[in-house]
Amino acid sequence: MNPRTPKEPLGVPPEIQSRLEKAGLRRTLATRAVLGLFLARPPGGLTHAQALASLTARGLDINRVTLYRLLDRLAACGVLQRQADDARTWHFSLALPTPGGEDEGALPRFECDACHRQFHLTDASEPTRAVTHDLFAALARLGHQGNRVDVSIHGTCAGCAEPTA
Repeated sequence: MNPRTPKEPLGVPPEIQSRLEKAGLRRTLATRAVLGLFLARPPGGLTHAQALASLTARGLDINRVTLYRLLDRLAACGVLQRQADDARTWHFSLALPTPGGEDEGALPRFECDACHRQFHLTDASEPTRAVTHDLFAALARLGHQGNRVDVSIHGTCAGCAEPTA
């Protein structure tokens, strides 16, 4: 990684800083730059290639393997969410807690197959929590320990849907 006067990212919110500290991740130049990309909340998240291109455009030369590892570590500690699309390409997006204290990753989401924007379905969170609780209980009865449940619905968002004639 060779720094070339990169643009400084936005400040890191305390909840993200806490997750980084709990995971033992240092706030290196690369970590701060990657967080800056996701704090800007790009619609649909970013693929590894998009993140690499954006960092390069901002003046940061980062090794692609280093970026892969960093994205995976940020997802593992709950700072980023990672979802695969139909082509099995990973899309990363920021995972900030919702006002009720629930992680966005625990909420069901709708993903537009055209633009890859994601919409969290907060109104469906109570029924989803009940189903999630049942799934974790079933796993526990089998001796397993679940960490998270991802519920996503795919389709076409209102912005991408063609108007009917």
